[in-house]
Amino acid sequence: MKYLIIPILSGLILLYSCRSQPQEQTSAKYKTLNVGFSNQTLKRDYTATLRGRQYVEIRPQVSGIITKICMNEGDVVHRGQVLFVIDQVPYKAALETAMANVKSAESKLATAKLTAESKEELFRENVVSEFDLQTARNALAEAQAALALARAEEINARNNLSYTEVKSPVDGVASMIPYRVGALVDSNISEPLVTVSDDNEVFAYFSMDENQILDLVQQYGSLQKTMEQMPDVELMLSNGKVYQYSGKIDAISGTVDSGTGAVSLRASFKNPDKLLRNGGSGKVIVPTHRDSVIVIPQTATYELQNRIFVYKVVDGKAKSAPIEVFRLNNGTEYIVEAGLAPGDVIIAEGAGLVREGTVIDSHTSTNE
Repeated sequence: MKYLIIPILSGLILLYSCRSQPQEQTSAKYKTLNVGFSNQTLKRDYTATLRGRQYVEIRPQVSGIITKICMNEGDVVHRGQVLFVIDQVPYKAALETAMANVKSAESKLATAKLTAESKEELFRENVVSEFDLQTARNALAEAQAALALARAEEINARNNLSYTEVKSPVDGVASMIPYRVGALVDSNISEPLVTVSDDNEVFAYFSMDENQILDLVQQYGSLQKTMEQMPDVELMLSNGKVYQYSGKIDAISGTVDSGTGAVSLRASFKNPDKLLRNGGSGKVIVPTHRDSVIVIPQTATYELQNRIFVYKVVDGKAKSAPIEVFRLNNGTEYIVEAGLAPGDVIIAEGAGLVREGTVIDSHTSTNE
């Protein structure tokens, strides 16, 4: 029994001595950032739809059967080039009839003119009555009107015949053709004969929300100054690569879409290599240049009740502080407009995991 008590007493003494030693407070290691001014360009992308400078749906102006297709699908076509020919036989016959009617009307007018002149002479000699004279004059006027009508019908018939040759109104690239020789078409067809897109210059249409437009207007002074002074934009293609030519925002809608609260914009891009096509898609990358501003990574922030906070390192401990940021951002960084000053040290990563008063290992801070 004596031999059993001695080990127990030794264990109690050891346990008491461990508890009596004071615990050391450990510090957490976080990456920190020394805040300072810098010039920054933030880039933000917006989904865009591409349209050629001109996009024309070509439809027939007369009805008939397609007798000839004068181009291939996807061809480069020129203004005035004949693309389709519609059966011309009935329209040629209509023109010949109209021309014959003009000749007949001209003959009738000549006869009515001779009759009227004769009646004038006979009336002066009191051979015919005033009634006969007026009748001759009316017949002359009727013949003149008949000739005018016949000539109008000839012009209409000649135009209809010309419409059987469907021509391109613009230079551009043709689309696929949904019709073939022998198809009956008219001006009410559901699909156009072909579409021609002038894509020497391509427009990218995209939208910003109303608040972003207001920020730009307040920054530059007006919509016109915004378009004139905004830096060039880039276009990210659907394959993820950036288009080699930069573009310019040259149109901003003057109205806000009541359903979405968005404002439409247009950026124009040169297309000498024909890489961009009408109907394509991409992303317009809009840069925002700011000089002498404080920029911090978004990983250095956390949100609470729609407000943004950072953790400053004050006397070696984490202290939360609210900040105000510029509305536009690139998804990874914020431009801070209030709440931080040059020389402040903040936790740069994992701010959402930090607790107020956490001791920060100052030796891990980095200047950026």
